[in-house]
Amino acid sequence: MPDFWQSSGYRLLLRNQDGQLQITDDFLRAYFTRPELAPVEESCDAERALHQSLLDDPVQTIDSARLSALADPDARENYKLMLRFRDHLVEHGTVENAYLTLFKQGVSIPPLFIDQLAHVILRGVLDDCDDPLRARAAEMMFRSQRLSLRDGAIMLADEDTVEMYAETGGFGSLGQLLQENNTPTRTIDLDVLSDDNASIYWDRSDNFDTVLDVSFARPGLDAFCRVLEGWIEHMIGAVVRIQPVQQISDERWVWHVGLDVEANTILNDLYNDVEVDEPRLARLVSLFRLEFAEPGLMLQHIAGRPVYLGMAITQENVLRIKPQNLLFNLPLMEKS
Repeated sequence: MPDFWQSSGYRLLLRNQDGQLQITDDFLRAYFTRPELAPVEESCDAERALHQSLLDDPVQTIDSARLSALADPDARENYKLMLRFRDHLVEHGTVENAYLTLFKQGVSIPPLFIDQLAHVILRGVLDDCDDPLRARAAEMMFRSQRLSLRDGAIMLADEDTVEMYAETGGFGSLGQLLQENNTPTRTIDLDVLSDDNASIYWDRSDNFDTVLDVSFARPGLDAFCRVLEGWIEHMIGAVVRIQPVQQISDERWVWHVGLDVEANTILNDLYNDVEVDEPRLARLVSLFRLEFAEPGLMLQHIAGRPVYLGMAITQENVLRIKPQNLLFNLPLMEKS
C-alpha cells in the first residue's frame, strides 16, 4: 500500500492488541523537535540542556525548578504546555484514548494538537487504503478547507495552502518578496483530483496541495462518507452506513449532528422551525443520512431511525470539520 502522510508520525507508533496506536518514546520525541521548542541562538544553557535531556528521555519528570531556570518566558510557557500534553498522552497510553478523554474530561490544549491526533488516528484508519480520493477526503477532518465554486462544482482546497499561494504565488520567501515589490508572479492552479489523475496524490500527500470535488454524486463526496464510517467504527466500535442526501424530507426527523459549528446551528434552527434565510442556508453545502448496522446500539426511543449529518462553511467560505462531534453527539446507548 502507498505510504502517505509521513508528517503524521504514524510510523513512530505501535499497534496494541486492540488495534489502537500505542504511544512510544519516538512519537513523544518528535514533539520536542518542533520549532517552538528547538533552541535558537539566543537560548540559555538551561534551555539547551533541558531540550537535549528530553530528546534523550522524553518521558522523564521535569520539575518546576527546571522550567523556572529558563531565561526566556516564552520558552517556559511552551515547555509547560508541551509537557502537560505529553503527560496526557503517556497517562492514556494510546492516541485514541488520549483523543477521546480530551473531550470527556474537558482538557484544554491548543487546537493544533487536537488536529495532529486526528491526523495520526486517521492515518491508522486508512492504513490499508489504496484510494487517493479517500485519503484526500480525510484531510477535511484535520485541516480547514476553503470552498470555491467552479462551473457549479463544489471544490475544497486546503486553507493554509491557499493562503500560502496568495501570499507568495507558490514561490516561498522569493514569492513573498516579489509580492511586496508588486512584481507579478504567475498564477498557480492547484490540481483537482479525479479518477484520471488521482494517483498524483500519493507523492504529494504531505503538501496538502490538491483540490477535492465534493459535489453531490461525485466520487469525492462518496470518499468522504467512507472516511466518516471508518472513523466512527475505529473510535467507538459502531458500524454505520453514510450516504449523501440532497435534502431532509423526513417527517419523523429525530436526530442530527453538525460536522462543524456552522452546520450544527443551521440544523438546530431547521429542526426547531426557526427561519433560516437563504444566504445562511446556502452555506449548508452537504447533507448526509447515517444508519446504524445494529440499531440496538442506539437510544431506545430512536433505534432504527436515521441520523442526519450536515456540513457547512463560514461566511468566509471556510469549512472546519470537528470529527469529535461524530463521537460524542450520536444517539448511542450508554454502556453499563
